[in-house]
Amino acid sequence: MAHPAQRRWYPIAFAIAALVLLPLSVLLLSWQQIDQEIWAHLWATQMPRLLGNTLVLVLGVSVGVVGLGVSLAWLTSLCEFPGRRWLDWALMLPFAIPAYVLAFVFIGLFDFSGPVQSLAREWFGSGIRFPRVRSTGGVIVVLVLVFYPYVYLLARGAFLAQGKGLMEAARVLGQSPWQAFWRVALPMARPAIGAGLALAIMETLADFGAVAVFNFDTFTTAIYKTWYGFYSLSSATQLASLLLLAVLLVLYGERRARGASRPSNERPRGKALYHLHGWKAALASGWCGLVFACAFVVPLLQLLAWFWQRGRFDLDERYIGLILHTLSLGGLAALITVVVALLLAFARRQAPTRPIRGAVSLANLGYALPGSVLAVAIMLAFSYLDKQLVIPLSIWLGGAGQPLLLGSLAALLLAYLIRFMAVAYGPLENSLARIRPSLPEASRILGVGGPRLFLRVYLPLLVPGALSAALLVFVDVLKEMPATLLMRPFGWDTLSVRIFEMTSEGEWARAALPALTLVLVGLLPVIGLIRRSARQPGH
Repeated sequence: MAHPAQRRWYPIAFAIAALVLLPLSVLLLSWQQIDQEIWAHLWATQMPRLLGNTLVLVLGVSVGVVGLGVSLAWLTSLCEFPGRRWLDWALMLPFAIPAYVLAFVFIGLFDFSGPVQSLAREWFGSGIRFPRVRSTGGVIVVLVLVFYPYVYLLARGAFLAQGKGLMEAARVLGQSPWQAFWRVALPMARPAIGAGLALAIMETLADFGAVAVFNFDTFTTAIYKTWYGFYSLSSATQLASLLLLAVLLVLYGERRARGASRPSNERPRGKALYHLHGWKAALASGWCGLVFACAFVVPLLQLLAWFWQRGRFDLDERYIGLILHTLSLGGLAALITVVVALLLAFARRQAPTRPIRGAVSLANLGYALPGSVLAVAIMLAFSYLDKQLVIPLSIWLGGAGQPLLLGSLAALLLAYLIRFMAVAYGPLENSLARIRPSLPEASRILGVGGPRLFLRVYLPLLVPGALSAALLVFVDVLKEMPATLLMRPFGWDTLSVRIFEMTSEGEWARAALPALTLVLVGLLPVIGLIRRSARQPGH
């Protein structure tokens, strides 16, 4: 039975959880009415291709991120070779590049009229032919280079935490390094690899910008085209519910796979186990360096070249307006999300009952909802509220009877809040867990309670975690394309929208300026992640 003081947190936790239930309930209710003509057209012309493309994309990205992430994590965490110390953290930098930015850089570089093929024809003759860049393989390569850090970061942490006892025991028993990897290290790291793979798959299913640049139709592009092409919000919502079902299946599989795992009691290693020499060291350095160059160095240099060639001429009042809109949205969303996540963290701490824990878990499921799914669900809900409540009330009060919620800034901020609640909750919960219960208890004995207790005791200790949470949400909002593109109010174009517009017209050089801005801003949380990772055992 909950204590009366704990029950005060129930309305807060349940109200926040209801925000996530809003898009989920809308998705389910959207199936009450089915537009048979649109669905017949989709099944006859697009659905088989959408299913095939999405499945091939998920399988290709899965194989790629596991291959890249695990091999890089193994080399940087267990082996010593030239360049390992800086490659260890540098391989996390691709986190800062949005998928749609790498996509248009990739096409701009390797398309038939791009600099790579043009230079190859000059050197080796006009008969030379490259594989088509705008292809399934091209999309998979781009998404693998963007999403491999999920697997790399978690697998690297798992390898470092395994300690040296088990690996040395395997070597004593006559196992080669390769055999020890397959029979000892890899099975123990499988839960961490699975968690990273699940994140990569969810990001692949949710991606809109990269597949749109490649003109590669998946469920996310179908949602956009159904909404704006057929003007059917309900059909777009039904498509979004199918995409959400795929995401939930991925989450369920990852939870089942992780449920049987057990943490290792090994003492973390302080030094590398294998010192590579000769061609093995050169091969390891070359492999890690090649991935880092393709995923970060080359795209960044190309963006800088395009910026100097054309993008710098777009530094005008309109671009200043784009920056102000982007920063305003990011700042508002970060502030609202951190405040709401802080309330959720306090509810979990002050009232650790089963209903509160369930509400917290539900509220943090929003990160699994793709931006396109959130967009159509929220807009359908707000469209219903406008028709049934806002417009009649406005007419009754003598107003113009115009919809207020659909296409409003509040709808977009709500989508950001639901999507990035888990991003803010993690750092805040960790900061709150470090505050010993004896500290606020002592303050209450001394007569400090209520708001003063929060301002004098909790707030100073929560500032670092709150700043980290705000920064992470801020950068994620800046890079979020589907929700912003579908839900932005009229005249509220942002950097990500500008990139979409320019890449849709093939203006790669003009897209470089907003893309470069997003990459540089995205480096801020990545640097923080690297610094925190550097404090782990083994460094």
